[in-house]
Amino acid sequence: MKSFEQLKDQTLNHHKGTPLEALLGPRARTHAELCAVPDDRILSAMSWRIFCAGLKRSVVDGKWPAFEKAFFGFVPEKVSLMSDEHLEKLMQNRDLIRHLGKIKATRINALMIEEASRKAGGFGRFLADWPVEDTVGLWQFFKKEGSQLGGNSGAYSLRIIGRDTPVLTDDVVTALKAQGVVDKRPTAQRDLKLVQEAFNQWQQESGLDQCQISRLLAHSIG
Repeated sequence: MKSFEQLKDQTLNHHKGTPLEALLGPRARTHAELCAVPDDRILSAMSWRIFCAGLKRSVVDGKWPAFEKAFFGFVPEKVSLMSDEHLEKLMQNRDLIRHLGKIKATRINALMIEEASRKAGGFGRFLADWPVEDTVGLWQFFKKEGSQLGGNSGAYSLRIIGRDTPVLTDDVVTALKAQGVVDKRPTAQRDLKLVQEAFNQWQQESGLDQCQISRLLAHSIG
């Protein structure tokens, strides 16, 4: 596995004339900034990502005000009380994206956020306090306790919220394979642990956020 400096040099060689900062993109939110994000905005962002899967973002954006109204501003305590009948009735609302599985997932994720928030003093604080050195563990938490958050959906949701995380896009996986970290798309716990260890090492070497290292990896393959 190459050092961060070697990875950086390789990436800049592929993108001559492009400043490193442009390749890295923005940093994640700080601990304090993440703690300040209200639970309803986290559920809204998470739900937006879920409904974007397979659709153009512009389509989802155009319908999102109707979603905010239908789901009571995504306040978890209100969404978690929505009955099956209420959720099924939303399938008749032409202003929404009528996907029953994703509509029901909103209630499940509201329950997840509500429970963790009660224990941590806010879901933003729960995310901020979870060690970045075990972000793959946070992905697994989302997959187990939430709904429609498997694959890259959990990581993308975190990225949108502003919590530091890599995202295992095809380009990032290709780069990880080129570095000998894994030999296939990581799905098993053993492989995900190897990915986390690699990101932890590169973060220690660079002082960058793991979201930035993830983007650098994607650019490193040319």
